[in-house]
Amino acid sequence: MSWLNKIFKGSVNNRVSRGHYDGDWHEGHSSDYNRDTYGDSDNEDIDRAIALSLAEEDQNKGKAAIDTHYDLEEDEQLARALQESLNAESPPRQNVPVENVPPRRNVPIEDVPPQQYVPAKEPPPHVYPGSGFRTCAGCHNPIGHGRFLSCMGSVWHPDCFRCFACNKPISEYEFAMHDDQPYHRSCYKEFFHPKCDVCDNFIPTNRDGLIEYRAHPFWMQKYCPSHEDDGTPRCCSCERMEPREIKYITLDDGRKLCLECLNSSIMDTPECQHLYMDIQEFFEGLNMKVEQQIPLLLVERQALNEALEAEKNGHHLPETRGLCLSEEQIVRTILKRPQIGPGNRILDMITGPYKLSRRCEVTAILILYGLPRLQTGSILAHEMMHAYLRLKGFRNLSMAVEEGICQVLSHLWLESEIIAGSSSNVASSSAASSSSSSSSAPTSSKKGAKTEFEKKLGAFIKNQIETDSSEAYGDGFRAGYPAVERYGLRRTLDHIKLTGSFPY
Repeated sequence: MSWLNKIFKGSVNNRVSRGHYDGDWHEGHSSDYNRDTYGDSDNEDIDRAIALSLAEEDQNKGKAAIDTHYDLEEDEQLARALQESLNAESPPRQNVPVENVPPRRNVPIEDVPPQQYVPAKEPPPHVYPGSGFRTCAGCHNPIGHGRFLSCMGSVWHPDCFRCFACNKPISEYEFAMHDDQPYHRSCYKEFFHPKCDVCDNFIPTNRDGLIEYRAHPFWMQKYCPSHEDDGTPRCCSCERMEPREIKYITLDDGRKLCLECLNSSIMDTPECQHLYMDIQEFFEGLNMKVEQQIPLLLVERQALNEALEAEKNGHHLPETRGLCLSEEQIVRTILKRPQIGPGNRILDMITGPYKLSRRCEVTAILILYGLPRLQTGSILAHEMMHAYLRLKGFRNLSMAVEEGICQVLSHLWLESEIIAGSSSNVASSSAASSSSSSSSAPTSSKKGAKTEFEKKLGAFIKNQIETDSSEAYGDGFRAGYPAVERYGLRRTLDHIKLTGSFPY
């Protein structure tokens, strides 16, 4: 029996190899066999073993003691080997039965391929009924097996997570958000990254990675900081920078004028006379008629600067655009509107001398040419108030009081042009509030309808007056305007003439 036992042990141990599982099943290296059928060599071995066993049994006859413990142990080993040989079948390749395993956890499938196998100690990649399905936030269908994206607090099929601008899938590692909507970084830059209004390029970031740009406080024109130092011109009227695709008009004194300001610009003295008459009517409506005939001349910058040097009296800004003269002198004035030639430059400027004679306290009012009608009118109203103060005997006023009340009149005229719609309406209401005495009603203004840009330009000029930071013009206006609103223009002027200051 011991030979038979050894043969069975050897047969089992040599032909059965347990498989193992580490993501896939790997077979043992034993050859296939049928446990119910043996080969010829096996039969010979069995016959020989039986013969030897019988011979050995004859030799051991007569022995009194038999090692039953040894035989029992041998039998147990033989039974165990047979049982193992019967159960030695290759395990399945998928859906390995796992016992005592808790329900499957949510495996991050971003890192798991669709047919991923897991070790036998882990549950297979299968969502069991009742454990919940992941739903795509885009198509609202189950995610299923495969790759998905987890972002914005939801899960998405890769093809369902799309840019709000171009509606194409977002496959980049990074994306941008705006109003809780995803964007490609390139689409976000195209839609929301500020572009320079001058060069039309994206405004670059600074060394800290932040977008840094300059913006006009009124027009909100955004531009690269470099344009402040690269010679980019500004319109001498509205102060907007010249875009690269639009060429401003170049005046003979080097000033630049944008095309919108050019549309209503006043270029010569005869053209300015119509505006002069409108402002005279405005003053009459305020019961402030100027009896004297004061010459109005439109001049170039050089002539204005020369007249400023010859003038002994008056308060003026560093860049003067208007003058109320009191001295006799010769001034060159523009006689005919110039033409615009190649390169958007002014050509054929025709000027002539004009001799100023002192017949009263004011010899002339000079205005810089080439500015839009509203800006020319605001300057003319300011200088007209200077003339009125001199002609009516207002002497030795401080700079803040004189310039302040002149700015108030300029602001009132602009309001009559833009807000009220006509100088006659504002003049009548202002006259009623400033004087109890009756006055003749002013005639209607000779002005046409305003374009949207002219209305915006008028608001810009008003804003310049209101926000002026200078002590004389800015602080003077901010002291004078509330006084006129509270006491009326007539009572305010009476107080100024008596005390030299604004009433409070």
